Amino acid sequence: MNRRNVAALMPGERIENQIFRIQSKDLRTTTQGGLYIHAVLADATGQVPARMWQASEPIFNSIPEGGFLRVKGRTENYKGNLQFIIEALQPVDANQVDLSEFLPHTECDIDKMWARTVEILKRIEDPNLAALMQEFLADEALVRAFQKAPAAAQLHHAFIGGLLEHTLNVLELAALVIPRYPRLSLDLVLAGVFLHDIGKTAELAYDTNFSYTDEGQLIGHLVQAAIWIDQKAAAVAARTGRPFPEDLRAVLQHIVLAHHGSYEFGSPKLPAIPEAVAVHYLDNIDAKVYMFLKEIDDDRDPDSHWSNYSRVLSSKVYKMPVTGNQQD
Repeated sequence: MNRRNVAALMPGERIENQIFRIQSKDLRTTTQGGLYIHAVLADATGQVPARMWQASEPIFNSIPEGGFLRVKGRTENYKGNLQFIIEALQPVDANQVDLSEFLPHTECDIDKMWARTVEILKRIEDPNLAALMQEFLADEALVRAFQKAPAAAQLHHAFIGGLLEHTLNVLELAALVIPRYPRLSLDLVLAGVFLHDIGKTAELAYDTNFSYTDEGQLIGHLVQAAIWIDQKAAAVAARTGRPFPEDLRAVLQHIVLAHHGSYEFGSPKLPAIPEAVAVHYLDNIDAKVYMFLKEIDDDRDPDSHWSNYSRVLSSKVYKMPVTGNQQD
């Protein structure tokens, strides 16, 4: 039978012999003391929470973390959300599936997005920052990873090409907004935006699933980017025969390390220069707007004016257009 994409699933369906990607899995205990499996099943079109009742540790251990699973079961409506009840399951070798069916991908043209990213970065006039950007752009392996990586494992732009799409969005915002504040350095902001999430190329794994690498969990993308800035600045100095300005390197590292905006969200430093707070808010605009729009797009009840409650956004999202010029 043909695959049923996650986005097309409706409550009350019987599913036989269907393959899904395992986004996550967890073995839990019922109120009566029995075991059940909570998992998230996914493909390129979306994801759906799943449960398997009367489970066991051997069954749980047979589910490949970040791998693929052939399942039999049914869909149902649970508190306004679709969920999948697994009745039988069988692991599937990753070599037997077409990964393009299971990993979400940007809808934009990667080559065009990259060309536009480079075009914006060429606006940087400071010779030291321009040389540093060129050092990053000349790193072919890093560029390939940057073009493919997601921007996150789950929350925003979690798809192949998501890091590039998100970064370009924030670069475009910076190019529009920062000229309104002539005392800010557009050069610093553009460089900071380009580098703010570049460490995710090492933090995230995205071959068969979106997850965190060991390096990502041990170091994290903020610190990784700061390390790379130090290394590339040293490479610029070696190539030009002139020391890279220490204050410029430190400020750029600060922008990256402070871009989450608060200790609560993982920044080891709070923004201490106006360019750093600008990068933080521009980044947050793109991430949050994406998350709100995705809640609207993923909602499965066309008759409701509101999405389901989002724990991430701490709110329901009002879905209805109220002016005549809102874009689809």
